[in-house]
Amino acid sequence: MADLAEVVAAIAARGAEATDRGRVADYIPELAKVSAGHFGIAVVTAAGAEHVAGDADTPFSIQSVSKVFALVEALCRHGEGVWDRVGREPSGSAFNSIIQLELEQGRPRNPFINAGAIAVSDLIAASCEPGAAIGAILARVRALAGDDSIAVDAAVAWSEAVTGYRNAALANYMRSFGTIAGPVDATLSVYFQQCAIAMSCRQLARAGRFLAAGGVQDGVVIVSPERARRINALMLTCGHYDASGDFAFRVGLPAKSGVGGGILAIAPGRASIAVWSPGLSPQGNSLLGTAALEQLAQAMGWSVFNPDL
Repeated sequence: MADLAEVVAAIAARGAEATDRGRVADYIPELAKVSAGHFGIAVVTAAGAEHVAGDADTPFSIQSVSKVFALVEALCRHGEGVWDRVGREPSGSAFNSIIQLELEQGRPRNPFINAGAIAVSDLIAASCEPGAAIGAILARVRALAGDDSIAVDAAVAWSEAVTGYRNAALANYMRSFGTIAGPVDATLSVYFQQCAIAMSCRQLARAGRFLAAGGVQDGVVIVSPERARRINALMLTCGHYDASGDFAFRVGLPAKSGVGGGILAIAPGRASIAVWSPGLSPQGNSLLGTAALEQLAQAMGWSVFNPDL
């Protein structure tokens, strides 16, 4: 098997030299300010060994990668009741599609598209004191990463709130069907703030390690093995919106992307991987991040479709 440290270093070197880097998410003003020249990668093995390269310690807005941690929080609070509000099927549509939501009477296809994540935010808010939901999500992320310095980037959260017309439309539409039960403005505030959590690749890979280790991290049970497996399954089938099938075809790992350019990927039993490159594909996924994960999966044989994994 290839040496992991050497593979990570080689991937970072290629990422630094790449010329086709995609386009940053300029529809969110604060994200438009981020240079497409960044590239970082961090791999944290199930045993806790870390291999990092490039801009692995530069914080960035994790955006929709936060939906993984919000889902964990909601499941810990509501159990299987989460699925009364949100489905588990791939959408096959853009992450902010309202057409699909209308056709399916206000029930989002899965928790990783925007509508589904907004519904999950509402569920968390329903079980917290007023205004405490974002604190609960942030506490979850900090505990998993082992780092209390992780915080919400207030400028990014504000930037999302003042331009989030499509998300407001999704939330109000779901409220009309009862999928969202709480005040729409309060639910959207939770959602915008969770997306604006800033983390580095190293922190993000650390936070995802429990999903590579059957739900356990440093001897602490975060979720049951069955729940960890099911979260990974959702990441594989739904984590890249309408490019989820192509990502599974090319990389073969559970993963969740965000329009900040980050991707959290899981090699079950092996490692948690975080990559960051702000330039996006047309579907809203990191262009170089996806290529890096494909290279890593091939070099290490880390695919859920590999019988040796």
